[in-house]
Amino acid sequence: MEQQLTDDERFGLISSLMVKVFTADGDIRDERVPEHVPQIAGWVRGVPRFGVPDLLITDAALGITNPGGGREGDTATALPAGIALGATFNRALAREVGALLGREARERGFNVLCGGSMNLIRDLHNGRNFEYVSEDPLLSGEIAGETVAGTQSEGVVSLLKHLSLNASETNKFWLDAVIEPAAHRESDLLAFQIGIEIAEPGTIMAGYNKVNGEYSGGNATLLDDIVKGAFGYRGWIMSDWRAVYSWRFAEYGLDQHSGAQLDEEEWFAGPLRAALEAGEFSRARLSDMVRRILRSLFDVGVTGEPGPAVDRAAHARIALEAARQGIVLLKNEGDLLPLSPGEKTIAVIGGHAHLGVPAGSGSSLTLAEGGWPLNTALGGDGPLWRLRREVVHPSAPLEHLRRLHPDATFIYDPALTPAAAAALAKRADIAIVFAVAWEGEGFDSADRSLPRGQDEVIAAVAEANPSTIVVLETGNPPSMPWLDSVPAVVEAWYSGQNGGEAIAEMLTGVVNPSGRLPVTFPASDDQLVFPVTPNYGETWGTAATIEYAEGSDVGYRHHAKHALPPAFAFGHGLSYTEFSYDDVVITAGDGGVQATLTVVNTGGRRGAEVAQFYAIARDGEPRARLLDYERVELDPGESASIVLTADPRLLADFDLESGSWHIRGGEYELAVGRSAVRFEASTTVKIEDVRFGD
Repeated sequence: MEQQLTDDERFGLISSLMVKVFTADGDIRDERVPEHVPQIAGWVRGVPRFGVPDLLITDAALGITNPGGGREGDTATALPAGIALGATFNRALAREVGALLGREARERGFNVLCGGSMNLIRDLHNGRNFEYVSEDPLLSGEIAGETVAGTQSEGVVSLLKHLSLNASETNKFWLDAVIEPAAHRESDLLAFQIGIEIAEPGTIMAGYNKVNGEYSGGNATLLDDIVKGAFGYRGWIMSDWRAVYSWRFAEYGLDQHSGAQLDEEEWFAGPLRAALEAGEFSRARLSDMVRRILRSLFDVGVTGEPGPAVDRAAHARIALEAARQGIVLLKNEGDLLPLSPGEKTIAVIGGHAHLGVPAGSGSSLTLAEGGWPLNTALGGDGPLWRLRREVVHPSAPLEHLRRLHPDATFIYDPALTPAAAAALAKRADIAIVFAVAWEGEGFDSADRSLPRGQDEVIAAVAEANPSTIVVLETGNPPSMPWLDSVPAVVEAWYSGQNGGEAIAEMLTGVVNPSGRLPVTFPASDDQLVFPVTPNYGETWGTAATIEYAEGSDVGYRHHAKHALPPAFAFGHGLSYTEFSYDDVVITAGDGGVQATLTVVNTGGRRGAEVAQFYAIARDGEPRARLLDYERVELDPGESASIVLTADPRLLADFDLESGSWHIRGGEYELAVGRSAVRFEASTTVKIEDVRFGD
C-alpha cells in the first residue's frame, strides 16, 4: 500500500497537529484541522481511499482527558495514579485497566492513546512520578506492558513513554540525562524492552530530555540501534509535544512529529519535505516511517468509527478495585486498624477529606463525572504553569467513613493550623489525618516535606491523641519526621474517582489492604542518590545535566548495595491477616532459575499476599534484583502453590562490546520473601557462565 501513496498522503501521516494551540493571546483553533475533530491532544490526516482513518490522539495516562474542558460535558473514568497501579503488583488488573481505557477512547472515536507511562522512579522529587509505575524495571515493564496490551485489545493503539530517562521535570526541555550505556540497558531500557515484548505497542513516545548528549527524539543510538535494532520493535516512534529540533530527527529514528505547531518549525511538514525534494533525505527512510505507522494501525485493528457506549458503572468498579489493591498499609502498631465498630468519636483532619481525594496535575488529569469540587490554579514559573493545579475528585473519605461506621461520631477540621487540629484531636478517641502533597507535570518538589505545614499538624495531633492514623495522599514518598510518634500510616497515593470509598473501606476493614510498595521509602534524605532536587531553582530555559551515577542500581538496589536500611522497603505492605511461606525450594539449572513455594493464609480473614523472588548477592557482593512476583488471594486456611521464574536478563550484566547479556558464572544468593529486605527463605546456588541474546 505504501508504494501507492502520494507524498501528500505520506507527509500527512508523519505529523500530528494540535486542534487548539495555547498561546499568550488565548486558545487558537488550527484551521487545517477539520471542524468535526473535537478538542484532543493531536490529529493526523488519514488516507481514506485506502481505509486508513484519521488518527485522533488523546492523552490518557489515568483516564481519557478533556484538555481545557474543550469537549463540554465529556467526563471519563478517572483512574488511580500509575504508582498506585504499580502497588497492586497485579498484571491481570493492569490489563483490565488498559482495556477500560481502550473502550472509553473508542466510544469517542479516539484511536491513539497516550498511556503507558513507565519511566523508572529515580528521583523522589520528580513531580511526575505519580504517573509512573515503579523504581524497578521488571515491575514497570510488566504493569505498563499489560496496560498497553489491554488497550490495544480494544482496537486502540497505545504507547509506552517516555523513552528514556525522562525522570525529572525541572527544565526537562534542556536536560541532558547522562548514564553509562550498559547500565541504561540493564534498567530503564530493560523496562521498555519488557513492555515491548508483552504488548508490542503500536507506537512509542520519545522523551523531552537528551540522553548522553543527544535529544531522545533524535538519538540514533537509542531509537535505531537499540529500540528498532536490538529490540526488534516494528511500530512507530513519535515525539512528545514540543520536543523536535530538526528535520534530521527523521534520519535518526523519529517517525512522527507530534503537536507540530509547538516547535520552532513544523519540521516534518516543511523542512523535511524540502530535504526530500532536494535529495538530502532518503525516500526509503520516508517509506519506512509511513510503513511503521500503517503496520501498527492494521495490526491493532484501528478504525475511524466510534465504538459502543461503555458501561460506566462497570468501569467505576474497576477504578474502585484498582484503588483498593493499590493502597499500602505501611505501619499498624497495636492493631489500631481496622477501626473497630461501635460508639466512638473519630476526628478526621485535613486533606480536603470532606470533599474528595487529590489528583496529580498535568496532561494525565481526568475529569470524572461530578466534576472537581476543588480546582485551583497554583501557577508557577515558566509556560507550564497552566498545568499546575490543586484538584480533588468527588469521592469524600469522610462521607464514606460515616456510611460504613454509622455508630461513630465524626468531627472534621481542615487543619489550617496545628493548634486547631490538635484541639479537635483531643476530643476524639481516634484521629485520622489526611496528608496531601500536590504534585504534577512541569514541576519538581524542592524537598520531600508535606506542604503547608502538614508535618507540624501531624506532630501536634499525634501529641494530642496517641491513637493517630495518617493517610498519605501523595505521588512520592514524603519525609515523615513524625513517623515514630504515629502508630498507623497508610499510603493511598492519588486514588482516582472512587478513592474516598476505597480508603474508607480499608480503614474500616471492609477491604483487607494488599498493596505493596513499588518504590522505596527512605529513612532519611541522606540515603537518596539525589538528597537535593537536581537543578532546582534554575531559571526557566537553563541547560541542565543530571548524571545517573547509580546506573542500574535504582531504588531498593541502591539501598542494598550501600547497606542503607529504609523506613519502608520496596515490596513492603501489611495485611489484616497472616500468611506463611511453606516448602520453599530455590533451584538453578537447565530449566533456569526458579523458586517453588506454598503460601498459606494462616489468619482469620480473606486477604492477598505478594510473594517476591529476589537475587540478593553475587559472589558475596550485594546485588539486589527483583526476579519475579505473584499476587495470590486466599481465604482463611486456603493455600496456593506458586512457581516464580527469573528473567535471565535480571541476573545478567549487559556487555556493550558483544551487544549481549552475560550472566557471570559464580555463587548467587537468592531469596523468597515479602519485600526487598524481608525474606522467608534464601539459598546460595551455583550458576554457570552464559551469554545470550541482545
